[in-house]
Amino acid sequence: MNIESREKLVEIIKQARGSMSQRAFGKLLGVSATAVQLWEKGVNVPDTEYLGKIASRAGYTLEELLGCLEGKPVQEASDLSLILRQINHMPLSQVAQIVQAGASRLAAAVESLEEPKAS
Repeated sequence: MNIESREKLVEIIKQARGSMSQRAFGKLLGVSATAVQLWEKGVNVPDTEYLGKIASRAGYTLEELLGCLEGKPVQEASDLSLILRQINHMPLSQVAQIVQAGASRLAAAVESLEEPKAS
């Protein structure tokens, strides 16, 4: 893997990790914090199994990630697509908060439709 591809991979790994600690991200993937640290330094490259998980967390398919590393342009995922992919990897407690917020917003919208209009 050339230097440019390695730098792109480091960026994607950091994007996939987001605000999680290296330890928490490693636990999520099933690797040590040291493995994540070495990936982010560009010293080691994750195995294909982990590349797939990293790609998914970053909002890409494994094929898109590998193509990106080969220098092929990657179509930007829509905001909604990224959000849905992130939700699939969130702890259920956070998903519950999102669902609750969505339900509240829908209830408010329905309520506003049902209010009688002043003449």
